[in-house]
Amino acid sequence: MELKSMEFGKIDYNFAFSETSLSFEESSLSEDSLDESLSRPLTSDELKSLLIDTERSKLVKKLSEANQQNRFLKRQLKTQEDEITNIKSELALMELEVQALVKLAEEIANHGIPEGSRKISGKYIQSHLLSRLDAVQKKLKEQIKDVEAAQSKEVHVFWIGMAESVQVMGSFDGWSQREDLSPEYTALFTKFSTTLFLRPGRYEMKFLVDGEWQISPEFPTSGEGMMENNVLVVE
Repeated sequence: MELKSMEFGKIDYNFAFSETSLSFEESSLSEDSLDESLSRPLTSDELKSLLIDTERSKLVKKLSEANQQNRFLKRQLKTQEDEITNIKSELALMELEVQALVKLAEEIANHGIPEGSRKISGKYIQSHLLSRLDAVQKKLKEQIKDVEAAQSKEVHVFWIGMAESVQVMGSFDGWSQREDLSPEYTALFTKFSTTLFLRPGRYEMKFLVDGEWQISPEFPTSGEGMMENNVLVVE
């Protein structure tokens, strides 16, 4: 009985050794197969797939960088818009103050020139003050107009036609983002529209209608063929 037990143990040991040898051989075969696949030249399909994956990675990286830049520019634009609004408010207050001073100067000038009043540039001081205040008031009005011209304005962009989804893209943000248009249904047609906040200027845009780029007949156009775009002018 003891002998048989020993022989059985010996058999188990040999079986375990055989399993280890088999695993080692399989591992060696796998490494050989890997080395062989790496050493052989890539097929045409494998090369195309590799190039496509590489280009896709580059495009994804560029798109991510463009989106980051776009968000940064939007934050900057929001800050500038707030600053412009504050400047406009301050200028409007200054204009009101100057306007009040102009009326006061007119009242003083209309009461006659007191004897002994001095002159500046050939004018009595009262008349000189009135003319100077008038000039300041005109300058303030011009500056307010310039500030208003620099402010973004609400611009309504729309597409009329039958479609499931409509987006617009344009030079107003460097052709980096697509803006969704909301549908308004009527008995005859569907009107897709959105509101953009743009500064005065000339922009080009194009509509993505159900996945296809199209030109709207409701807006003027520029260019020809694939380069043809709608033109949007913000006064």
